[in-house]
Amino acid sequence: MKIFSSNTWLHRIEQIPVLMYMFKWLLLAILVGGLAGSASAFFLVSLEWATNYREANQWVIALLPLGGLMIGLLYYYYGQDVVKGNNQLMDEFYRPQRVIPFKMAPLVLFGTVATHFFGGSAGREGTAVQMGGAIADQFSLLFKLRPRDRRVLLVMGVSAGFASVFGTPLAGTVFALEVMVLGRMRYEAILPSILTAVIADYTCHAWQVAHTHYSIAEVPPMSPQNLLYCILAGICFGLGGRLFSQATHFWGRFFKAQVAYAPLRPVYGGIVIALVVWAAGTTRYIGLGVPVIVDSFVAQQNSYDFLLKILFTSFTLGAGFKGGEVTPLFYVGATLGNALVWVLPLPMGLLAGMGFVAVFAAATNTPIACTLMGIELFGAEAAVYIGLACVVAYMFSGHTGIYASQIVGSPKHLRYGRYKSKNLHEVEEAKQRAAR
Repeated sequence: MKIFSSNTWLHRIEQIPVLMYMFKWLLLAILVGGLAGSASAFFLVSLEWATNYREANQWVIALLPLGGLMIGLLYYYYGQDVVKGNNQLMDEFYRPQRVIPFKMAPLVLFGTVATHFFGGSAGREGTAVQMGGAIADQFSLLFKLRPRDRRVLLVMGVSAGFASVFGTPLAGTVFALEVMVLGRMRYEAILPSILTAVIADYTCHAWQVAHTHYSIAEVPPMSPQNLLYCILAGICFGLGGRLFSQATHFWGRFFKAQVAYAPLRPVYGGIVIALVVWAAGTTRYIGLGVPVIVDSFVAQQNSYDFLLKILFTSFTLGAGFKGGEVTPLFYVGATLGNALVWVLPLPMGLLAGMGFVAVFAAATNTPIACTLMGIELFGAEAAVYIGLACVVAYMFSGHTGIYASQIVGSPKHLRYGRYKSKNLHEVEEAKQRAAR
């Protein structure tokens, strides 16, 4: 009788390189996760200080054009090679050329904090992801990693930034895998991604930086009627995400066409925003808008809140201010879900929670990551509703999103006839280059 069969022996041998692979990426995950998590912690504390100071001293909003000029000049003279932000991370993932300059991290950190301090409407995800990506890519130069390993390292940086800034390691893991190529996930990076996300999230908590807590008070049982209501809500969320994406791209093109000198774009944009905030007499639609998001789960909000947040945020980012789009997308989704309570007989908190993640899924084309985020933030009781809303919203948002460099790897549906074109060929060429 043989103690080990040939299959068992081969199986045991196969685990040795896997073990070495895990140790290699665990070491890098500790480095990237620890540094990115610490950077996110510092960023969140700075953002909280900037927000509190602005709300206590609203006169600083009048200085928004000056803040815009500072950001514009800084990027024009010192940040031309990192001005593309998240899209630059994607470009390097598809077509690796050179290591992302480390200065991307401090520049986007300063630009985002300044945007919030003076009263712009922006988010924080883009900043954390850019800091994580810039930090991670430095190790590809330090350790002289091959192009295919560098791509994994970029994924790790994205997952670290996302997981630590929102406190959602599972969503951060999958977001980094899912966002790079629409419709395709990079499973060779799944182990490094989750290791880094968990370590970054732990590091951020170790600095005693807390995240906002949300809850859905009531989740009714699924029924044929509720399934239909969920689909209808998902369609609305998908269209909302599409509107946000198109508005952001529109204002970006508008300012580039109207103002040739880039540093002046946020100046003119800042003048408009400051005047509108002064005329409206409210700061409800600037900054992150977290209090409004939280209130959307329990109290009726204005039915037009989501439209005004889309306008303020797309205008702010299009003018050249810095920050992410995701927290404003949470705002848009939560307030849109809150407004839908008038036409869909589902609990207010459930609709707000569904919209919170579904509009984000629509605008970034990441339905799986957003479903996991909903489960991490709201609990598993609403998982079916959240998953349905995210997938339907993803389907109805079209094949574009907030990231202009995101390419189509696989179509959302078979009616999309242009998927075997330039985008798909770019994916194949990138894969061949990575293999080399």
